Amino acid sequence: MSELAQIVKKLLEGSKGILAADASTPTLTKRFEKIGIESTGETRRRFRQLLVTTPNLERYIGGVILYDETIHQNTDDGINFAEYITNRAIISGIKVDQGTEPFGESEEEKVTKGLEGLGERLSEYKGLGAKFTKWRAVITIGEGIPTRECIEANADILAQYAHENQEKGLLPIIEPEVLIDGDHSIEKCEEVTKETLKVVFDSMTKYGVDVTGIILKPNMVLPGKDSGQIVSNEEIAKTTIRALRNSVPTEVPAVVFLSGGQDAISATERLNEICKGKNNLPWEISFSFERALEGPVMEIWKGRQENIFSAQKALLHRAKMNSLARKGEYKKELEDEQ
Repeated sequence: MSELAQIVKKLLEGSKGILAADASTPTLTKRFEKIGIESTGETRRRFRQLLVTTPNLERYIGGVILYDETIHQNTDDGINFAEYITNRAIISGIKVDQGTEPFGESEEEKVTKGLEGLGERLSEYKGLGAKFTKWRAVITIGEGIPTRECIEANADILAQYAHENQEKGLLPIIEPEVLIDGDHSIEKCEEVTKETLKVVFDSMTKYGVDVTGIILKPNMVLPGKDSGQIVSNEEIAKTTIRALRNSVPTEVPAVVFLSGGQDAISATERLNEICKGKNNLPWEISFSFERALEGPVMEIWKGRQENIFSAQKALLHRAKMNSLARKGEYKKELEDEQ
């Protein structure tokens, strides 16, 4: 088994998932402001510390994706975050893209930046203990978009990122996210998701990426949040599986879903539906949630020391629920055990 394949196996062994603690500073600042927390380097450090020091987290979480600010910070005990995570038998990862910028003259379509200087950053992160990385591209559905040109531009960048990571011995997580924003139907989301993934894997071939040494982190196929379309979890699972079967090579070892603006329980229910009996899928299926794991935690914490125990209990509960969903064993009644 290759070194990258071993990392995949370790990340997802048993029924574990990946905690995405990598929200950018502007994104985390917005979320903090909504619940009355001042966003400073210290408050962000304290929040990430709350997450990674949660007792027994390693039972359900195999990897944590950090942000550049966080991987350079230490816990209260003076231990670097990546080292602390590794000491808990959890694998450290890092988000390496540098956010989005407008695609050409478009006001709505985006392309992800960060290829410049990527090699140097990867060497630094590897030296700090990171074993895997993540790069997010965003695809927006709207009037006349996404254009094929935008999809291809993002796919090429994802492939170049993946190739450079594999050259450095780091496992790349490929995240082409078709956004939930908009009033599009689930049928339109399926069409765009399928096309995006096909183009991404065409680019992987073009740039010589070994797809047995990556993890795919896609969106679930959902109607736009402003569409008013009501779709059952069963239909979401069926549509998502169909999109993956039509576009993802069977050689890819694992698919870990992003939560993409879904509320915590909906994300868990839908993951469970996808994983029921694993539907004879050729890939390992798991989760790499951010808001669907951390949202409830932040609401409880509110920046206060006295709320840390309750907030960590909420994180462990959500991690356990999603671990059960990975096995198709989640039931809503289990939410009451928290």
